[in-house]
Amino acid sequence: MAQIEQMYGKNVILELKEVSKTFLQSEKNDSGPTRRHVVLDRLNLRIREGEFVTIVGTSGCGKSTLLNIIAGLDAPDSGLISVKSNNNKNIGKAERVVIFQEGALFPWLTVTDNVEFGLKIARIPKELRKEIASNFIDMVHLTRFADSYVYQLSGGMKQRVAIARALALDAQILLMDEPFAALDVQTREILHEQLLQIHKSTGKTILFVTHNINEAVQLGDRIILLSPHTRSIKREIVIDYPKPRDIESPEISAIRRELLNELQEDFRFAKTHS
Repeated sequence: MAQIEQMYGKNVILELKEVSKTFLQSEKNDSGPTRRHVVLDRLNLRIREGEFVTIVGTSGCGKSTLLNIIAGLDAPDSGLISVKSNNNKNIGKAERVVIFQEGALFPWLTVTDNVEFGLKIARIPKELRKEIASNFIDMVHLTRFADSYVYQLSGGMKQRVAIARALALDAQILLMDEPFAALDVQTREILHEQLLQIHKSTGKTILFVTHNINEAVQLGDRIILLSPHTRSIKREIVIDYPKPRDIESPEISAIRRELLNELQEDFRFAKTHS
C-alpha cells in the first residue's frame, strides 16, 4: 500500500470494512430446499482519490455484486461502506455513477439529450446543460454525432456516450461493470486509449470490473483479485509502470502470468465445489 500512497497521497475516497453478502439459492433442480451462498465474506478495501482500480476474478466470485454494493444498488448483509463526500455541493454533482455493459441509454434520444439527461433531472439551466454536454461529447470524440439518435450508433460509440453522460454529472467515482466486454478487439483497444486519456485529464477515481486479464493490466494502477475460495480479496497487485503499456513487455507479461495462474487455481476450486 506504500506505493499507492506515494502515487496518490493518503486521501481515501472510498472504504469498505468487513463487508459481507449472502444470496439464497435453490438446488439445481429448483425443487429442493434453498441454501445460503456466501458471495462476499468480511471484505475490506480502501480506494484513494485518482486511482484506477481494476477488479478481476472467475465468474461468480462477486465482482458485480461488489460494484453494485459500492454503487448503492444493493445492500450488504453486514459491514460498513463510507464514501468521502465532496465539499462542493453543486447541483447535479454525483458521488458515484455506474457505466454498465449495455450503456443503459435511451435509444429514442439523441447523443446530446442522453448526456444532458441527468443534468436536466438535476434542474441545471438549459444553456449550462448544453455547454457541459458539448464539452464531454467532444472529450469522447463524438461531436460529429451529437445530434444522432443512439439507435443509429455502433456499440463502441454507445459506450462513449455512456462515459460522457457519467462525466457530465461530475461524479467523484466512476464504476464500470465490464463496459467493453461486448465490443470487438479493435474497438476495445481504441476505447482503452480514450479512457486512459480521460482518466489522465480528469483525475477521476475509477473502479473497473473485467474478465479480461489484458484489459486489467493495461488499465489498472492496482488490480484487485476476488476469489470464490476466500470470498474476498485474494491478491492486490500494484502496477507501477507508465501507460499506455505494452502487454508483451517482460514486466507486464509476468503480471499477466501471475494473474492467470491465480485464476486457473480459482477455476479449479470453483469446479470441484460447485
